[in-house]
Amino acid sequence: MKLNTVIKGDALKQLKKLPDAFAQTVIADPPYYNVLEDEAWDTQWKTPEAYLAWCEQWVDESMRVLRDDGLCFIFGQLGKREHIFLHLMSRLTQQHRFHDLIIWDRAVGYNERRDSFTPQYEMILVLRKGEEAKFIKDAVRIPYDAETIHAYLRDPRYKDLKARKKHLNKGKFATNILRVPSLKGLSKEKVGHPSQKPLRLIRKLVACSTEVDDVVLDPFLGSGTTAVAAEMQGRRWLGIEASPTYVKMSRQRLKARVKAA
Repeated sequence: MKLNTVIKGDALKQLKKLPDAFAQTVIADPPYYNVLEDEAWDTQWKTPEAYLAWCEQWVDESMRVLRDDGLCFIFGQLGKREHIFLHLMSRLTQQHRFHDLIIWDRAVGYNERRDSFTPQYEMILVLRKGEEAKFIKDAVRIPYDAETIHAYLRDPRYKDLKARKKHLNKGKFATNILRVPSLKGLSKEKVGHPSQKPLRLIRKLVACSTEVDDVVLDPFLGSGTTAVAAEMQGRRWLGIEASPTYVKMSRQRLKARVKAA
């Protein structure tokens, strides 16, 4: 099978063509269901039940193509209108092994509301296929600033300062709340996709769940962020995208990255 390529086609149909235990990690940012009301791909289901049934199908296929120690990351969003992700998480965690729930803190709010708190986060449901999952915790450490390191080294409780400094220089372990600013309108990273995720966020997911040459699969490639993140970190990848516009967008983005390298 040819890797490092974008497949144009329906996610569910194309997933069914892939072999078992094919990918180390699946990163999926699917339609959220009636959140982006101006986008046909987000409003194509007549009922919530139809959307949930479709999600169960593509997640089943994603878990089938996942390696036994692989992880599947699924993006979702909550709100008064778009709370369908609550029901989806409930269903999926009854059908598959729950691994984690990551909160993506977008750093700034969006969609101001008169009668409730301003939303500032999205969620990433993490499922695992087997009892054990590959997770490289050291790959997503958060560096301490120089002032914090200096303060810790003055703590008299630590006798072996050399060992303590080595530990501090590695940074602290990341929590399951990932604070990564969302892409603003003037961001140089934006390429025209209405729900484009930050490269920095996707790089963290790739880094913590894969090693060099592992395969990353994205069933809803969109603007190509997962493919770019995978290539930047020496991973192989495969992307599926139904929209001809986004297929072109992702291919152009990858081509531009090769030229810039």
